[in-house]
Amino acid sequence: MELKKNPKANVGRNSSLYFAVGLALMLFLTNYAINYKTYDKEDIDIGMVNMDEELEEDIPLTEQIQTPPPPPPPPAAPEVIEIVEDEVEVEETVIESTEVDQETEIVEVEEVEVEEVEEDVDVPFSVIENVPIFPGCEKGTNNEKRDCMSKKISQFVNKKFNTELASELGLSGRQRINVIFKIDKTGSITGVRARAPHPGLEREAARVINLLPKMQPGKQRGKPVNVPYSLPIIFQVQD
Repeated sequence: MELKKNPKANVGRNSSLYFAVGLALMLFLTNYAINYKTYDKEDIDIGMVNMDEELEEDIPLTEQIQTPPPPPPPPAAPEVIEIVEDEVEVEETVIESTEVDQETEIVEVEEVEVEEVEEDVDVPFSVIENVPIFPGCEKGTNNEKRDCMSKKISQFVNKKFNTELASELGLSGRQRINVIFKIDKTGSITGVRARAPHPGLEREAARVINLLPKMQPGKQRGKPVNVPYSLPIIFQVQD
């Protein structure tokens, strides 16, 4: 079989050279295409400014109103100056000196008595020097008189208090009434205050405390004083 191609013709000869040239050409074209820039004509054309084409603004003419000047002020009346003759005699106040000399006699001042004002002092029942004395508790020490007074007041309240009142008011169970009062400087009962679950019990407790007999007042440093006293009243309502 006869070959149609020249055996001396080598197609692959210089193929690497052609490949390198082609590759360099493609890189050049690619770089050029990437860095190629275009500009719009409107953005770069700054043109020229024509000052003759400025608009002329028509300013309307306004009528100037002339304001008449204000009338001149009325002439001021002349001040009348009245001359008063200085005929009034003025008595001058003479201030005498309070300094004394060696010839001035010194007057001795007598002692001035200051009247003592007695103040109402409240001394608690637990610390008072001489407790108030309930009738029948005159004997014994101060502590014995204190215990006797507390015992006598409790017996008095138990005797005079209306225990049936709680049932009449519809109350049941244990009832507690706190009573506070004072034994004043004359030994009388004053300032009675009561607190209870029902106003009826408060009124009854105040009524009984006001029935306490007059006592000998408590004393602090030998002087009569007010003595506050607190009394709790507790009783059980029978159902």
